Amino acid sequence: MYAEMTKSPQRASTTVRPREYLTFRLGEEEYGIDILKVQEIRGYEQPTRIANAPAFIKGVVNLRGVIVPIIDLRLKFGLGEAEYTTFTVVIILNVGGRVIGMVVDSVSDVLELDPSTVRDAPEMSAIVDSSYILGLGTMNDRMLILVDIEKLLMSPEMAIVGA
Repeated sequence: MYAEMTKSPQRASTTVRPREYLTFRLGEEEYGIDILKVQEIRGYEQPTRIANAPAFIKGVVNLRGVIVPIIDLRLKFGLGEAEYTTFTVVIILNVGGRVIGMVVDSVSDVLELDPSTVRDAPEMSAIVDSSYILGLGTMNDRMLILVDIEKLLMSPEMAIVGA
């Protein structure tokens, strides 16, 4: 009986592994999203505008026969009008069974973050909706705002991906 009590518990199933995030810039800030949601990265092309769509929905593009809504995260986050340059890219995401394009200023790289380097997002006022922020990741001197892109795109005000 003593031998049974001294056995260490199995930890293999509870080990939290590092996760990979695609990092991108919006203005001066760097963000990260789960790399598993990313389908591809493309250069920015002017989408076809849709009447009565919110300003952050830039329109749609035809991606190999699939009509893809394009959202501009700079506008969605209230960061002002974007200047579309040669560095502007569209991250094509597969979220909730839908393909969606997300315009960002530039893509940085893919980082692997250990869960121990991710801190909870600070509590914000009711004016700032931080419900889609997973936390703040740190690596060396970089700080990433980690976005739960599925939660953001499935939110009622986005009305792009159904729950």
